[in-house]
Amino acid sequence: MNRIEKIHTDDPKIFYSYVNLKLTGLICEEEDWLANLSNASALLYYLMEEINWAGFYLMKNQELVLGPFQGKPACTHIELGKGVCGTAAETSKPQIVKDVHLFEGHIACDEASQSEIVIPMMKNEKLVGVLDIDSPVKNRFNETDRKHLERFAEILMKYTDIPEFY
Repeated sequence: MNRIEKIHTDDPKIFYSYVNLKLTGLICEEEDWLANLSNASALLYYLMEEINWAGFYLMKNQELVLGPFQGKPACTHIELGKGVCGTAAETSKPQIVKDVHLFEGHIACDEASQSEIVIPMMKNEKLVGVLDIDSPVKNRFNETDRKHLERFAEILMKYTDIPEFY
């Protein structure tokens, strides 16, 4: 198995290069989608600083359904257009929320969450689901995180086929 250790760097490019390298090593030879999403959420939760939730919501029957994650229990169903995840899914655009209390319609699964980033996951130009990461720190996420987490989602979708019923 691919050995994973925390790295300490102030350079996001180095950090995310490491994360994406480790993700590729974890999933490139694994065919099970559930195992890949589970390991991907665990990897982010273990390596990223100042986060309290990392996981996935997957499209099923025209709504988002909770998938593999790390953190406190979460909402199981999210309508398209509702909350940060539903907005990212409906628009197919990443959402960076610096203060969740200022986001109209925010769905609070963990009262400790202060900021959030949500990345749509696309496969063959079709929305598969979203990557959702929460932080107990306001202004935790920025455009650099967005760029690198979009690459993370691309790598995940390259090696992972989620069944059509999702």
